[in-house]
Amino acid sequence: VQLQASGGGLVQSGGSLTLSCAASGFTLDYDTIGWFRQAPGKPREGVSCIRSRDGRTMYADSVKGRFTIFRDNAKNTMYLQMNSLKPEDTAVYYCAVHRDPGGISLVPLEYDYWGQGTQVTVSS
Repeated sequence: VQLQASGGGLVQSGGSLTLSCAASGFTLDYDTIGWFRQAPGKPREGVSCIRSRDGRTMYADSVKGRFTIFRDNAKNTMYLQMNSLKPEDTAVYYCAVHRDPGGISLVPLEYDYWGQGTQVTVSS
């Protein structure tokens, strides 16, 4: 099982980025998949997740209305579209898989496999 996150970068406040997470060794259409982030000196926090069996999504309050999670089963890749970015969104972003098709959660401890992280920096 491998997850490869990409798409991070430096963007000005108000800008947009789309993160990608390519999976190998398993298919994303079975599990719950999520995005998390960790800023320096802060604990890792859940940003968004999507339950594959029914497409139900969850978002942290801090990103509701600005971020959108979606997946492309044909490419076995999930994405995080981030709009109206703010300096407080600056963090390393990680994708992860929760191998429970019925579960949906933004708790990092409940996730089983993690990608390597991609840095997102939002300048003011």
